[in-house]
Amino acid sequence: MSDIEESVEDFRLRARAWIKANLGPVQPWDLDQNCENDEEELVAVARDRALQRKLYDGGFAGICFPKEYGGQGLTPAHNRAFNEELAGHEYPSRFSVPTFSPCAAVLLEYGTPEQKAAHIPAILKGDEVWVQMLSEPGGGSDVAGATTAATRDGDSWILNGSKVWTSRAWWADWGLCLARTNWNVPKHQGLTVFLLPLHQPGIEIHRIERLNGESEACQEFFTDVRIPDSDRMGEIDAGWTVGQRWMYHERFGHNSPYVTTPEGVSGGGKTRSKTPTNVAIAKKAGKLDDPAAQELIGEARALSLVSHELSRRIATAAASGKGNVDQSSIDRLFRGVAGVRQATIAFELAGSGAAAWTEEEEEDTGAQGMNFLMRQVGCIGGGTTEISRNVVSERVLGMPREASGDKGVPFRDVPRGPSRG
Repeated sequence: MSDIEESVEDFRLRARAWIKANLGPVQPWDLDQNCENDEEELVAVARDRALQRKLYDGGFAGICFPKEYGGQGLTPAHNRAFNEELAGHEYPSRFSVPTFSPCAAVLLEYGTPEQKAAHIPAILKGDEVWVQMLSEPGGGSDVAGATTAATRDGDSWILNGSKVWTSRAWWADWGLCLARTNWNVPKHQGLTVFLLPLHQPGIEIHRIERLNGESEACQEFFTDVRIPDSDRMGEIDAGWTVGQRWMYHERFGHNSPYVTTPEGVSGGGKTRSKTPTNVAIAKKAGKLDDPAAQELIGEARALSLVSHELSRRIATAAASGKGNVDQSSIDRLFRGVAGVRQATIAFELAGSGAAAWTEEEEEDTGAQGMNFLMRQVGCIGGGTTEISRNVVSERVLGMPREASGDKGVPFRDVPRGPSRG
């Protein structure tokens, strides 16, 4: 018999009343997190912290987190009901990903009792925003090839190296960092995970401007950064075990049962009600009666429905403990490929209006031009779809492993950089 005392429907009614009494309508900065300037971004961050605290004080923060760490101890079904009731309302969007998932989810699984007691309640109260530090300048998608190094020094570790493509590190509080701690064993056996406060001596954070003008992504440079051993997560040199679960949670993104996101808002902060529909795009371009355009609209709709149901099905199976845990790669792969196709369809429907546009036109057909230029981000960010293809083939379908020249080779002897060719 379940020890959950409140049914999902009773919880839904309670959540509906609280949301109506305490939260305003969804705001532009909830839907599109790209602020006009840094000052506006910091105001939005402060607002999200206050909103997260409001959820905590109202008893709705961390619905699937254990009660002993400040959560509600409820089920993914309760969290889904809350997200459905939250549709159309303001919410702390900057806490969803990666703070709750993968960071807090990994901390919950591999953190010590002291680490969990120190950080999970702080996250749920809105006091700590976390980022994940996996990618490196020379590593591509080979996360296990990390060269950012942590060297033991008494009761501490000394960190040197660089991480890159870290979203919003410039104002976040803590990072989950994968570092090399042993160069004399094969690459997967010499890694360790650390909890890292971002604003301390030895850490420089640089912004990266992308094609669309966004500069949320950062690169961090570590110079003799001292980390107490008490901030090590998991066993020394066993970071790949943690890393695999880390990437498992990462692939779920906003579909994770640990994440609070209003129903209808996708991972990019966009909502279906805000983004012009393909019907609206085709109508503006004068193509609504074109059978070819109608086929494209139908294809995009089918991709959207399949993506939503696939995510829901895999997340439900994972939450129940059933099914292959690597099925999250199927979800990640499909979302990436479908997203590229959907951006291409919208671009084709928009016609010449998507090839050149003014700022005034950017909200409708012009936006499809930029979305088309940025379409591959969905196949790269958070682990590439090529890596997901490998995971699906090897760990879900049981096909032979891809040939690797570094299997069993001490990482110190593995060619890296230009010399490896």
